[in-house]
Amino acid sequence: MDEIIDNLRKVRKGAMFIIEAPSGTGKSAVVKELLARDKNIKFSVSVTTRPKRPGEVDGVDYIFVTDEQYDQYLAQDAFYEHVESQYSARYGTLRSEVDSFINIGQDVLFDIDWAGAREMKAKAGDDVVTIYLLPPSIKELRRRLESRGTDSQEVIEKRMGIILDKIVHWDEFDYVIVNVDLEETIKKVQKIISGERMKRVRQVGLKRFVKELMKEAEEDKALHH
Repeated sequence: MDEIIDNLRKVRKGAMFIIEAPSGTGKSAVVKELLARDKNIKFSVSVTTRPKRPGEVDGVDYIFVTDEQYDQYLAQDAFYEHVESQYSARYGTLRSEVDSFINIGQDVLFDIDWAGAREMKAKAGDDVVTIYLLPPSIKELRRRLESRGTDSQEVIEKRMGIILDKIVHWDEFDYVIVNVDLEETIKKVQKIISGERMKRVRQVGLKRFVKELMKEAEEDKALHH
């Protein structure tokens, strides 16, 4: 029985955690800290048909493929989710890449939008956990976008213009957190991850353990009754 319990601690099916938020909410900072603090979470590397930029590494930043390869993946239904970019490049999440991690108990973190989350939820069901981050106010969201100094005013206005289109999908997500304080938000997401790891559907070693418990219960009952 000790051996089974020891194995139970090791055997677990990984989960697919999707974090989505309007630009400026703090999603990138949350994702960065989660990856730094939890070694059992890997970031999902997407397939893309866009050209590799200077400094990018194939297989690390993206998996760079040709349009022909991408079409083959589509024909094989090899994607958990995929999207056609307005800039003509195409992106997708390969089932094989993700499954290679979750099947050995490794969790995978995704930075994809509500449409991708919806598609993945439909295909992977209980393996997918979705988290939506909301800003404390639209005024604060604008302040964050302007204070980070990385976007032109034109880009900021474009991002602000699509906020409503994004927020309207908040109730499609499993968990919703208002990101008032970054550290507090990170801790809340960590609690979600910890709880999801304990769900029965992910503890694949439980069936054997419960079988042994029932066997012991039968033996005890026969011995003492």
